[in-house]
Amino acid sequence: MIDGPFHPPFPPHFSFPMKYILPALLVFAIGAVNAVSTFADDRPNVLWITIEDWSADLSCYGTKGIHTPNVDKLASEGIRYERAFTTSPVCSTSRSAMMTGFHQNYIGANQHREYDKQPLPHGVRPIPHLFAEAGYFTALMSYKTDCNFVPNRKDELFGGTDWKQRADGQPFFARITFGGTHRQWKRDPQRPIAIEDVELPPYYPDTPFVRRDWANGLEQMQLVDREVGELLQRLSDEGLADNTIVFFIGDHGRCHIRGKQFLYDGGIRIPMIMRWPGKVSPGEVSDDLVMSIDICATILEAAGIEAPVPLHGKNLFSDEVRNRQYVFAARDKMDETHDAMRAIRSADFKLIHNLMPERAYCQYNQYKEGAYPVLAEMNVKHMRGELTPEQAAFFAASKPELELYDLRTDPHEVHNVADDPEYASVREEMLQELTRWRNEVILDQGVSDDFRALDVFPESLPAGSVDEWAHANADKYDYEKFGWPSWYPTRTLTQWELARKAWEPWVFRDVNSKMQRPGVTIREQQRNQKKKK
Repeated sequence: MIDGPFHPPFPPHFSFPMKYILPALLVFAIGAVNAVSTFADDRPNVLWITIEDWSADLSCYGTKGIHTPNVDKLASEGIRYERAFTTSPVCSTSRSAMMTGFHQNYIGANQHREYDKQPLPHGVRPIPHLFAEAGYFTALMSYKTDCNFVPNRKDELFGGTDWKQRADGQPFFARITFGGTHRQWKRDPQRPIAIEDVELPPYYPDTPFVRRDWANGLEQMQLVDREVGELLQRLSDEGLADNTIVFFIGDHGRCHIRGKQFLYDGGIRIPMIMRWPGKVSPGEVSDDLVMSIDICATILEAAGIEAPVPLHGKNLFSDEVRNRQYVFAARDKMDETHDAMRAIRSADFKLIHNLMPERAYCQYNQYKEGAYPVLAEMNVKHMRGELTPEQAAFFAASKPELELYDLRTDPHEVHNVADDPEYASVREEMLQELTRWRNEVILDQGVSDDFRALDVFPESLPAGSVDEWAHANADKYDYEKFGWPSWYPTRTLTQWELARKAWEPWVFRDVNSKMQRPGVTIREQQRNQKKKK
């Protein structure tokens, strides 16, 4: 068992343990310059494809306006999961869970952008280590690991960078991330999407600005779809498709308001598609409640590998998944934005427990203010009183402690029925199950006084925007410990109007435009200045 960083005992082409080498035929050409080794191993390969920051906004899921023929084809050749969820609504925490098969809170990896990374506890092992020890060649075919534990470097977790580096006949476990769907987003000259062809959720105002931003994201997904198609074509061209399990997922939900960083379905529901020739019939559709960490259990069992500690995720073909009543998710620190939420979801209901209801949903987050044009659009409209009650709720100065949604009649989660007596029994049952999961499964640490930053900052914003104040006072406060101040609103109406004006040409840019994203935060302005130099 390896406790520290993983270093294969042999070069990749000699990485099999003896129990897999002994049955193989070894042919040595005496006197030849290079010895030739041949391994007989018919275990399936695994190719795990991840796209960033994307929900089930694909044509095979019925999204209007978008055209994703390559992912659609993959779905037609395997199974598409309609109710698939990640354990967290942001990349590093979600990826930490997927790298291990455990909920991120249980392994101490629940704070996004963890600075003090610790070894995995409880005997938990990274999934690629388990594959490597079982004789698989492991490869990360993109740059990003983004794990909140150690080891976390690419060369510590994986044996190589491409399945072509493996020995002849050696099965492989390969992961790849396509990052285009992470903001900034490029437009698609081949198939631009008209704003009239898209459909917005009701928690967004229906304006040309919002429609164009939504359409721009769909266009970027079309570009990623072609990259996915090229990779799948390569798998086929090399004769590997028939013996390779392919998974396609998003690492968490969409990078829009009420999406990424939050526990609504927009933040945790993802596309999940599996193709497994001979095991999964073409064109299947599943309504099972499944989680991203279920992939870990499924592929380990497919390879005949037993994890040293039973995973939180379960085999997708198991009765445990078929009979599953609930999935769970958690959100904690996002960059230096401190908040904490827990969620339980059934087929029909979602309950969210806000552990810090005193804080606004839209408290200051540097990344979002610098990357989300619609945040400016909606703040302006909110301050002008131009949003509907359903749209304005997300811009309130505080949150209810409990949010309960009847997904049968309210799939967009805009009508909170937590205080409705008609739903009292549902609320209590789900809250009990959520509390049990927190106490018995993830060993939830809850929220400390330091995390709440009690009596750390001035009571109100002294002047300017929170962005300006946070940068000007960065040397006076420990943001890593206490987070950014939670003052709300984060800007005045005039300041949001200026931000919205700066965003407009970017949102409506031409399909071939090389325009640079505007700097509406100090960090973005600094980045733009460096690019000019």
